Amino acid sequence: MPAGDVTVERFRAARRDPALVVLEGFHALKHALRFGAEILEAVSADPEALHALAQRLAPDVAQRIATCARPVEPELFRRLAPVPPPTGVIALARRPQLRPEALVASDAPEPVVVLERPAHLGNLGAAVRVAAAAGAAGVLSTGPHDPWQPEAVRGSAGLHFALPVARIDEVPMSDRPLVAIDPGGEPLRPGTLPARALLVLGSERDGIEAATLARADLRVGIPMRPGVSSLNLATAVAVVLYSRVLDRA
Repeated sequence: MPAGDVTVERFRAARRDPALVVLEGFHALKHALRFGAEILEAVSADPEALHALAQRLAPDVAQRIATCARPVEPELFRRLAPVPPPTGVIALARRPQLRPEALVASDAPEPVVVLERPAHLGNLGAAVRVAAAAGAAGVLSTGPHDPWQPEAVRGSAGLHFALPVARIDEVPMSDRPLVAIDPGGEPLRPGTLPARALLVLGSERDGIEAATLARADLRVGIPMRPGVSSLNLATAVAVVLYSRVLDRA
């Protein structure tokens, strides 16, 4: 098999491997390196342009990007992703090992975000990005989507490596206060969210499942202008988490 075909098959197989993740684009690779990811392979169709971009936007990891990214022909690069990233780099990394039960059991006061059956991988990734920025303890998701799919990691700009992220079967039972973010809940105000909250947000279309709402210790709604029915999932995560950040300011 030609060397190019071997590379293509390796990257395709990684998309099905639960131990690996494909990093599509500069920002995903940048944050993966910043937060200690094990990069197994990286390729670029234009290493000089990639290095210049890294020097401008991420000088702290520019040399590491230059060292790990090997050059490949543009035609081969285009075969490595359904939509080749315009920043000209694709990489393979090892997924961090995570025990969701240990994350939920942690005594740390930061909230754990639970996304119940999110429908769109891009939204899921954007929610991870917000959670990382706001200092959440981690992000768990239920439903059929693997939160480490390349589209989700692209949506998070690689910030999956900044905090624990995993798929679980159902919203966990724990001693954390279960806070359902639900339009029918009490309005979100300063001081509303308890420490160590398990913050549950439902799918973009259907919201939180009835069984989860029945278990909630608290239901909290995001105040909105009349006539506006909902927010984007990642926007809702941002509003809730940053209300907590402002409480501590």
